[in-house]
Amino acid sequence: MNHINLNWKVHIMIAYRLLTHEDTSAFCHKVTKAISNGWELYGDPQYTYDEKWCVMRCAQAVIKKNDIEYKRELKLSEL
Repeated sequence: MNHINLNWKVHIMIAYRLLTHEDTSAFCHKVTKAISNGWELYGDPQYTYDEKWCVMRCAQAVIKKNDIEYKRELKLSEL
C-alpha cells in the first residue's frame, strides 16, 4: 500500500517589480527583457507627465513565480 504524505509544503514566492523609465524605446526594451527572462506582465502600463523634466514616464508591473523562499537580500532583477 502506498502512503502519501500530505504534510509537505511547496514554497512559491511571487516576486514583484515595477519597471519605470521615460517613454522611449529603452522602456520597451526593459519590459521585453523582463518578459524574455520569465517575468509576466501584471496589470496595465501606466503613464504620467513629469513636469520637472518635461517628459512622459512609463511604468509596468511584472511578476515571476519562484520556488525559493523570500529573503530581503534577494536581488529581484536577477531572478
